[in-house]
Amino acid sequence: MALRKLMLINKKTNLQNELNSLRTQDEQIQTREKELEEAIKEAKAEDETKLVEEEVEKFENDKKELEDKKQNLQSKINEIDSELEEIDKQDPQRKDNKTTVIQRRENNMIFTRDKIHDLVQRDDVKDLLTQVRSLISRKDKSIVGAELTIPTVMIGLIRDEIHRYSKLINRVYKKPTSGKARALIAGAVPEGVWMEACGTLNELELQFHMTEVDGYKIGGFMAICNATLEDSDIDLANEIIDALGQAIGYALDKGILYGTGKKMATGIVTRLHQASKPDTWITTDRPWVNLSITNVKQYDPAGASTAEVFFSDIIGIASAAKPNYIPDSQKTWVMNSNTATIFLQKSIAFNAAGALVASAQKTMPIIGGDIIILEFVPDGDVIGGYFKGYLLAERKGISLGESKEVRFIQDQTVFKGTARYDGTPIIGEAFVHFNIKNVAPTKTVTFAPDTANPGL
Repeated sequence: MALRKLMLINKKTNLQNELNSLRTQDEQIQTREKELEEAIKEAKAEDETKLVEEEVEKFENDKKELEDKKQNLQSKINEIDSELEEIDKQDPQRKDNKTTVIQRRENNMIFTRDKIHDLVQRDDVKDLLTQVRSLISRKDKSIVGAELTIPTVMIGLIRDEIHRYSKLINRVYKKPTSGKARALIAGAVPEGVWMEACGTLNELELQFHMTEVDGYKIGGFMAICNATLEDSDIDLANEIIDALGQAIGYALDKGILYGTGKKMATGIVTRLHQASKPDTWITTDRPWVNLSITNVKQYDPAGASTAEVFFSDIIGIASAAKPNYIPDSQKTWVMNSNTATIFLQKSIAFNAAGALVASAQKTMPIIGGDIIILEFVPDGDVIGGYFKGYLLAERKGISLGESKEVRFIQDQTVFKGTARYDGTPIIGEAFVHFNIKNVAPTKTVTFAPDTANPGL
């Protein structure tokens, strides 16, 4: 019964995440509705009115489709809640227990005592927590860095946390792998040939290309107070899950954008700035194209006398990102908060009633697409396009190691978490990199140094 309940809770979490993702589109719907209201007021000619009517009809259909999807997911969540309630009624030890929230994060991610309680009752999880506690009590201090294998059921929760802390992992094309992986990519769709009704068909050439990804290790560390290690299984498990997710999620985002391709993923920026074909480019991959001129731009805003001119120029630059071969053609724009503020300031305008308005803060003004804030992106830089054109390979397994000497005075034990990922832009022309402060876009950022492996 406990396993059934844990499975339902995990299923509910996945459905809730999907529902939250759909709810983020509400702001876009509201923005489109306001834009259509203005368009209706401004439409005068018959052809303009007809065009607006078509857009309104499309908007109503999109809005209804979104609401239907949300209602369907909510219905499934309610069914799971009912089943969970029935399971609790059948459990005499849990009949009088109410769900108690033990931890709430900034973005309202919640671990309930029920969920963690079921987790720590498993033998494999108990073994892990026992080993973790034994690390701080052993007398042989020369033994450091022992590796602990995290149970599969716990890996799922850690992956949820990685998704919570990584802002890009849900936007790229993620593929679970067990070793080296190959992704099949269709080439340009050939043009059909017109002919007589009884004519012989012409042979069309459709090419397929293949790219390879490996599995490099991402490592992060977190310090846990020794008092927590000596505390309840619930508190300890909760702390490990959250800290590992945070450490790995941050490293993933930086790798997706700026990874060098050496012992790590190849980043979007790295691919765009390639001025010559790299030696590592495999023969079965798509033909290499120099994107360092067409898809990397330096913009001087001094020539933009008005916000209209500014956004007109940005639209031209952003149009270099092409959604070819990408089924989910949703645009995403990554920048730091200072750069996002510049776009917001430029988007401020007065509507017909004389009221001061601005575009939604999480949406790219005029161009459309979500804005993702990552503070390690340099000032003025924007990395954008269609992120489903990036392949992220996720290898199985997450491991845990420790050292108590690093923060001995602080009475903390430092744990390191490692996971296996690789990635590469499979459709390089789906992205664009530009700077709006008239400086060359930054090619590289600093990664945490791998001082432990100088010879690798």
